Amino acid sequence: MIAGDCGGVLEHGTSGNGSVRNLGDPPPSWFACGPSRPTERTILREADATVEVGLAHRYSERGKAAYMGKGRGRVRLGWRNTARTHGDGKKVSTQLAQITKKAELDRKVRFTSLAHLLTPEFLKETWRTINRHGAGGVDGESIEQFESELELRVQEICARLKAGAYRAPPVRRVDIPKGPGKTGTRPLGIPTVADRLLQKAVARILEAIFEADFCDASYGYRPGRSPHHALRALREQIVTKKGSYVFEADIRGYFNHVCHSWLQRMVRERIADPVILSLIGKWLKAGAMQDGAVVRSEEGTPQGGPISCVLANIYLHYTLDLWFEKKFKPQCQGEAYLVRFVDDFVLSFQYLADAENFQRQLRARLARFNLELAEEKTRLLLFGRFAAERCARVDRRPETFEFLGFKHVCGTDRDGRFALIRLPSVKSCRKFLARTHEWLVRNMHWKRRDQQRHLREMLRGFYQYFRLHHCQEKLDWIRREVQLQWRRTLRQQSQRHRLHWSYLASREWFKLPLPPRHSLHPTV
Repeated sequence: MIAGDCGGVLEHGTSGNGSVRNLGDPPPSWFACGPSRPTERTILREADATVEVGLAHRYSERGKAAYMGKGRGRVRLGWRNTARTHGDGKKVSTQLAQITKKAELDRKVRFTSLAHLLTPEFLKETWRTINRHGAGGVDGESIEQFESELELRVQEICARLKAGAYRAPPVRRVDIPKGPGKTGTRPLGIPTVADRLLQKAVARILEAIFEADFCDASYGYRPGRSPHHALRALREQIVTKKGSYVFEADIRGYFNHVCHSWLQRMVRERIADPVILSLIGKWLKAGAMQDGAVVRSEEGTPQGGPISCVLANIYLHYTLDLWFEKKFKPQCQGEAYLVRFVDDFVLSFQYLADAENFQRQLRARLARFNLELAEEKTRLLLFGRFAAERCARVDRRPETFEFLGFKHVCGTDRDGRFALIRLPSVKSCRKFLARTHEWLVRNMHWKRRDQQRHLREMLRGFYQYFRLHHCQEKLDWIRREVQLQWRRTLRQQSQRHRLHWSYLASREWFKLPLPPRHSLHPTV
């Protein structure tokens, strides 16, 4: 586990000979969350493709040579054969799959040659995953302009990468409101279209490698995982396990306080390619342009770039997930479980002593990595099936907490057994209604059929996320509130209106979709 002082990456970690492991040393066997295999130098070859992997051996003479890039230990692929190696997009995807497989088989492997994957074919394949509705960066170039000359632009990017002349432009900073009931704004960094494409390509490579390391407790910004998967895992822990205490926490300004030096050290635990490491360093130091001036900082990764999602997960993987799984959890007297979605996480404990001990150690752990808890969003409460029984004896109800937009409540099912009830939180409902109200005011001149079509899409999106068991009544109320908002907006168009409720209820264009009568996520 990564320590907070600058002397070494791992705390309480020893190498094979019993010495304390420093930053440059290979990771020990318990560093990953899964089983590892003995490290050997492995070269995966195909008929027309070569993926070369450099391994971090034990810190012997041979391992030292491999790590430092001397002798036979470290060989790097050049750029000269990339055109033949990557003739089409399918071949590139195959290369990523091979890298993922190697990362899963050997949790100590350090990849020394990855930049050869950044070919025009790979960039064009990545382009198909780019959001076409994104805004432009500091250069003012739009998605449509870049796409009109895509072939030429990807060739230019690859040429600059080969020449080592790529310069990361600063992001365009935009301050967006945090939402209803909150003060202040949230900074958003919008990269240029070309830089966004290269960030996405590098993010795919990092994702293929670090997905093998990420713990099961992490759910945010990961392929094949969604908030509903995190909610299902939390429900299983509360309903089926022995947890009686819940610790909910949030990190204050997480994306603005990520330490660059620590993050780069964490990335180097798996990546040894100097081109990839150089690109990540350039993006971290590029800064943000605001009011015509470029502002640079030694901490933070701008929200808005594709690479920031992967880097944010890497940082908390080493800071929180591994520390909890490998160091703190074995110290607990009872059961303890973690569910994390980016910087928002919830833990359940069987015993109060373990929960209080975690709360004390967590503050010190985060402080070592330049992070701190948001105290107003951090609580330790009595919650769960055993907590409900204890509260019933003293004639009081268990407390509630919110996670991923849902309010979690202790309840009972039809048979009188404990049940976890998830309802849309007040904050989530208020935020959605504020969005619909803002849209109606801004577009009150639209035709009524067009307004109906857009409101239907907004409501269906809300239903799609919040349609769990016990949410029917709340969703009906949301639909009713949207209709009232729409009615008020229509009546503001004229002082001599005849838009009474009896009239609107009979109009076909005023009807909005009802929430589904069954759960859209029965397994959550």
